[in-house]
Amino acid sequence: MQEHDIVMVMTNAPDLLLAKRIAHVLIEEHLAACVNIGPPMLSVYGWDNEVQGAEEIPMVIKTTVNKQQAMIERLVSLHPYEIPEAIVMPVIGGYTPYLNWVRSLTSGSQS
Repeated sequence: MQEHDIVMVMTNAPDLLLAKRIAHVLIEEHLAACVNIGPPMLSVYGWDNEVQGAEEIPMVIKTTVNKQQAMIERLVSLHPYEIPEAIVMPVIGGYTPYLNWVRSLTSGSQS
């Protein structure tokens, strides 16, 4: 067990149905312990040399450093965007039983 082995990955989905599907697959495949799905929000961004906007569903995925690359690869395979957002943020602390639960779920030792 590492001291700082838990990460959160920020992403989004174009709709709630896809966000739920991604969440289910990541958890079922033990690539994530938990996915928080938020209410729709407006994203404004640059694309094709234009300022564009779209309603998106924010998602925060909890996983481990050891699983993050496989989780991101799976996320990309499920996502329709050409370049889906995947921003990894380290977790530098937290409630030890929760952090252990994340470790346990992503190792496949708890269901």
